[in-house]
Amino acid sequence: MNPEMPTMPHAEHSDPEFRWYHKVAAVVFAIFCFELGVFLLVFPWLDFWEQNFFATWNHTLQQLWMNSYFRGTVSGLGLVNIFVSFIEIVRLRRFSGD
Repeated sequence: MNPEMPTMPHAEHSDPEFRWYHKVAAVVFAIFCFELGVFLLVFPWLDFWEQNFFATWNHTLQQLWMNSYFRGTVSGLGLVNIFVSFIEIVRLRRFSGD
């Protein structure tokens, strides 16, 4: 007593069409994420970190700015950006058309 289910026509799956500017944008985004990540990873530990507007604006903010945990958090954000850039490099395969 299993009634036969009517078959539904399946929509044909078409691959998205990528143009040259999609590819360029993906490469530029990966490069941007990598450069930003390296900057955020290294900059908090340089001497320039102490010589900016935020470090001298307010004493409370200065204490936070000079805190090693805050610097480590900023460096952690840099690592996240580097990770995103590597993921984007891996995802560049979507443009290969395979």
